[in-house]
Amino acid sequence: MSTDDLRAIELLNRVRYGRVATSMRAMPFVAPARHIVRDDSFVLRMHRGMGYHRACSGSVVAYGADNFNTGEPDLWSVQFTGTANLIRPTDDELALFGPGPHHVDGEPFDAVYMSMTPQFATVHVLEYSSEQATAETTAETAGATGSGSGSRPRHDQHAA
Repeated sequence: MSTDDLRAIELLNRVRYGRVATSMRAMPFVAPARHIVRDDSFVLRMHRGMGYHRACSGSVVAYGADNFNTGEPDLWSVQFTGTANLIRPTDDELALFGPGPHHVDGEPFDAVYMSMTPQFATVHVLEYSSEQATAETTAETAGATGSGSGSRPRHDQHAA
């Protein structure tokens, strides 16, 4: 693996969730997934009820993650491209994942696991001065608390 590939894997190991993207019946989709890093590859956990694992298994997918909501001054985003394959995780891997959500979109969570060894990796780093980071964090906090103009409630679904 290249230095950039290793850096991307190291950054991925800092967060727990990302998004997998591929197409299903010629239509693109992006779905959240939980991941764990295994050396130069990783394992994804998704909710079986969404059915997205059927489109991913044996196909080329993109998997991306970032630290955009962490409050860190320098932001990064990583993306991996490779083939995903359904697997049965080891007991050690299951322990690393920890418990899943109780429900996804109102139905009981049913985990499905895929392994992905990236063929390509991309890292993007957004560097801010300390003044910019402070101003942006203040603005995001105001928006998150509803005190910003035009803020709307956020409705997250499909957690894995």
